Amino acid sequence: MKKLKTILAMIKFEHTVFALPFAYLGMVLGAGGLPDARTFTWITVAMVGARSYAMAINRLIDRRIDTRNPRTQHWPLQQGSITALETGTFVLCSFLVFLVAVFKLPDLCRWLWPAVIIPMTLYPFLKRFTWLSHLVLGMCLGCAPLGAWIAVTGSFPASGILALGLAVMLWTAGFDIIYSCQDYDFDRREQLHSIPVRFGIPRALTITRALHGVTVILLLMTGINFSLGTVFYAGVMCIALFLWYENRIVTPEDLTRINVSFFTLNGFVSIFAFVFTFLAVFLKF
Repeated sequence: MKKLKTILAMIKFEHTVFALPFAYLGMVLGAGGLPDARTFTWITVAMVGARSYAMAINRLIDRRIDTRNPRTQHWPLQQGSITALETGTFVLCSFLVFLVAVFKLPDLCRWLWPAVIIPMTLYPFLKRFTWLSHLVLGMCLGCAPLGAWIAVTGSFPASGILALGLAVMLWTAGFDIIYSCQDYDFDRREQLHSIPVRFGIPRALTITRALHGVTVILLLMTGINFSLGTVFYAGVMCIALFLWYENRIVTPEDLTRINVSFFTLNGFVSIFAFVFTFLAVFLKF
């Protein structure tokens, strides 16, 4: 249990709460409200399993790089608190949890689950080859509302859900660019690829602002597609303010507030997105 607790701390298990709301968005929109308890439970289990898999395999694959990085060399895997074998075992268990949940959901989920796992598995390798890795990470989280929609409806996503999935993808890619700015010097030294390394920090932050601007537009398109009404648009405006502030407090001259931007404000974005969508669906206003 002590080892498990250490691994859960390493993958920041508590931050699963930031990923779940977007799966629940797809779920609520697909069901036109709340689905039955069984579907809700297995969607939640699938999300927890998938995120745990993604975080743990990222730590495992990057363990040697993280050992050389001053920001990450104190992590449990680098300090020997847990071993690569123990982390690998957790990766396998997380994958099995995800797979069990998938097979409790509609048949289409059983055919499409590789579309979720493959990008998660490839993502840790991509920084060695391409600065497009941020978009692949965004794709991983962007699958959440699409997968939940499929789990509820048993059908391929409608255009509104595709817009939502793309919004989540670009939002995630944007904040990952911000987060990667703190490793700019290390990544250049190690010849790792990222948008800050490729274009420089000032242009990288400009790219983030553009991605987050498009995110807001796509959220508005989602509302239009589902006729979500005033409550939803009020939520989108709140999200736009959070994203504006997130981009404002991180500058090329001052990267000290990256953690506030990355963890706190993005937590608000995900929770507000779900709460306002939930209210819009149920209040019909």
